[in-house]
Amino acid sequence: MIEFVNITKKFKFHFWEKEFLALDNVSFKIDQGDLVGFLGANGAGKTTLIKILMDFSRQDSGEVVFSPALGKNIEEIKSSIGYLPERAYLYPYLTGREFLNYVGEITSIAQKDRRELIEFWSQKLQIDSALDRRIHGYSKGMQQRLGFISALMHKPSFILLDEPLSGLDPIGRKEFKSILRELNNQGTTIFFSSHVVSDVEEICNKVVFIEKGKLIYQGSIDELILQNTDDLYRIKYFEQEKFNIIHVHENDKNRTLSELLMKKANIIEIEKEKPTLEEIIYKIKK
Repeated sequence: MIEFVNITKKFKFHFWEKEFLALDNVSFKIDQGDLVGFLGANGAGKTTLIKILMDFSRQDSGEVVFSPALGKNIEEIKSSIGYLPERAYLYPYLTGREFLNYVGEITSIAQKDRRELIEFWSQKLQIDSALDRRIHGYSKGMQQRLGFISALMHKPSFILLDEPLSGLDPIGRKEFKSILRELNNQGTTIFFSSHVVSDVEEICNKVVFIEKGKLIYQGSIDELILQNTDDLYRIKYFEQEKFNIIHVHENDKNRTLSELLMKKANIIEIEKEKPTLEEIIYKIKK
């Protein structure tokens, strides 16, 4: 659906300073129907790449390739994308309803459809009671919800979110992740950046990880975990009224189980040890 090909971007903040390499020959692809987490520490280059995708900034070299599924020209492509920046400007002296009506109008949504969409999404994201209040009185989490609705109203086939879970309380984070999964199950392709690895592991099928402007990994989360999983098993059991946990290599698993059964131990669980995505990312960074 979208492919980044050898994207390089440099910045020079002052004339007398050396150029800063924000993105270094980054290439990866987002396929239709994917739910992709974009990982990297603050300053890794995530927002720079997102701005290049949205044509808010231009790369020094490389290109962004859009598939025909998004549209035949740049106008159709942009109308197929729902975008929520990390810090969205939401016109603070409008009410939430006025803002969403404005967004619906500039994206050519009919008035009747606007009313239905605003009602549906505001209830789903639980800000319907605040729609007639001015946005400057909204909390950060409420503003994030309002911005999310504005990115969804025109029913985009590709959703691009920059740190969408930032500023949300635990309930809000859970709601957002649930909606992202729901939209993806309906066929929407989603690409969202985060520096919280557990959020990405929880809902995504693929991950793109960059560090200091360089691509470190792109692909399946399951494959990445499998590549970094040792052949170790954790065995939990009771013996003489004591709870025990032992870790054994796969080659020793059957022998160890036989010995425990000979001792009449009560085996509770046998599980292959698997690192979390966060542990793997930390190991890669080192």
